[in-house]
Amino acid sequence: MAEHPIKKKGLGRGLSHLFGEAEAAYRVSAPEAPAAQQAAAGGGSTLPVAFLRPGRFQPRRHFDEAALEELAGSIRHHGLLQPILVRPVAGQADAYEIIAGERRWRAAQRASLHDVPVVIQTLTDSQALEIALVENLQRQDLSALEEAEGYKRLMDEFGHSHAELGELVGKSRSHVANMLRLLALPDSVRTLVQSGELSAGHARALLTAPDPEALAKAVTARNLSVRDTERMANAAKDTRKPSSKAAPTPASGKPVAKHADLLALERDMTERLGLKVTIEGHGSSGTLGIVYKSLDQLDEILAKLSRK
Repeated sequence: MAEHPIKKKGLGRGLSHLFGEAEAAYRVSAPEAPAAQQAAAGGGSTLPVAFLRPGRFQPRRHFDEAALEELAGSIRHHGLLQPILVRPVAGQADAYEIIAGERRWRAAQRASLHDVPVVIQTLTDSQALEIALVENLQRQDLSALEEAEGYKRLMDEFGHSHAELGELVGKSRSHVANMLRLLALPDSVRTLVQSGELSAGHARALLTAPDPEALAKAVTARNLSVRDTERMANAAKDTRKPSSKAAPTPASGKPVAKHADLLALERDMTERLGLKVTIEGHGSSGTLGIVYKSLDQLDEILAKLSRK
């Protein structure tokens, strides 16, 4: 697998500048020189793979095994063409934390490389976090949830707006906003998205469903497309529209008064959610309806339902 160059949009003299200088320095460094002699900050050097360790700020939680093997095969034939950005571990000799390039480091070990090209920089925790997140977000193989969580960390840690995030990683403001909405999904649905059983398109369609978990189970069981999922979500909303009419009894078909317990439960849930709630009971089964008048209210409902 060919390694993808890091995009330079929005980074100025940031990450792309670090790698640009380092690649030039690495090309002219003497391979036989000891690593300690090549480790000037900001310069290109090589270090034993054993000196490197995974970074604390890595947003990626899953490394695809097949993709790692493919990258390892490429490294065996062509070497590791792009250096790994690292910082020294304070108080420890021959120990470096990976800031950007953990996937390349893992593949290099599989390719049985002893030394790898590196860029050694002295970075604060804040700098390391932002670089690690931006570098990974600019690549195309993060999962939808890893991408969303990366955006949230950049917002929480650095106060970036949606527009600033989009400029930073070369995405549109609407793309950033849509990805962040995925974090409102219930945990069970997020697990399906993380595993790849549901796509980001499926997840966005599920956000509008009255019961995302139930619909997610149906989508995965029937292998439905995103368009089918959108239709089912819309249909579920239509069937759950509240009605002021009394529910008919199965036997006579005549309207009957709603049970006092259901009315009390409706009032209680309406007060708790701050939105109109209706419950229609039919014996041991029934339907629950929540009325919202804007997407902001829908997002609020989903956040409350997914909150532990």
